[in-house]
Amino acid sequence: MSRVSSPVREITVAHSPDSDDAFMFYGLATNKVRVPGLKFTHTLCDIETLNRQAQEGVYDVTAISFHAFPYIQEKYTLMSCGGSVGEGYGPMLVSTRPFTPDEIKQKKIAVPGKLTTAYLALELFAPGIEVEVVPFDQIIPQILEGKHEAGLIIHEGQLTYDKSGLHRVVDLGRWWQKVTGLPLPLGGNAIRRSLGPETMASVTQALRESIQYAIDHREEALAYAMQFARDLDTQLADKFVGMYVNERTLDYGDDGREAVRRLLDMGHKAGIIPRTPRVEWV
Repeated sequence: MSRVSSPVREITVAHSPDSDDAFMFYGLATNKVRVPGLKFTHTLCDIETLNRQAQEGVYDVTAISFHAFPYIQEKYTLMSCGGSVGEGYGPMLVSTRPFTPDEIKQKKIAVPGKLTTAYLALELFAPGIEVEVVPFDQIIPQILEGKHEAGLIIHEGQLTYDKSGLHRVVDLGRWWQKVTGLPLPLGGNAIRRSLGPETMASVTQALRESIQYAIDHREEALAYAMQFARDLDTQLADKFVGMYVNERTLDYGDDGREAVRRLLDMGHKAGIIPRTPRVEWV
């Protein structure tokens, strides 16, 4: 008697080509973590593009900036794992000269995209500040070329800016912690509501297992992530991954969830986010 195998459902997953994202998706991307009946296909794309594509509902699971969530909350909900959260550190304002925080508010700032959480934090820090959008990996080079006096850096630039001779003026993660007493939630993973509760739960569990697998097999996961670590040696990549993949990536915790709500509510009250955020978790 022939057995009819049940059809395999494809789950499309998109995340950024950063070493921390690559690290947390390592288990899923290399089939170390499997879910019966589900097949995961991965797309790598810069975060600002993913924020835009999420508005169109392109992927089943997508990395997003938290700032983008209110714009996609009808189609997606947040997964309770996979977050990148800064514990007293985060995006940085850097410049060629050691400006004061008040001086920097008068400058035009190169920013990595207006849907990034970095931009939201900057607007809360300096309402109405003048900005120009520049691809995130071009911000430091363009400051050095003299195209901009200052820039807002995310990703690995937070560890390498001083090698370029730049000055850190403000660490927005530190500023946010002083203002709120909370960590700064930068990016998370969203899952399409139309998958249904059961699939949403099993995919979220699979991502949590993938993160745990990477943490438990750090060396091999880091070796995989090194493919995506722009200009970082293994030691710096390890440090960067440690900053943004940790216990809080497995679960935000109550204060982590509160931080997401507070950040989006403050953005809404300040008029930066036009719609009322409705934060929900799988």
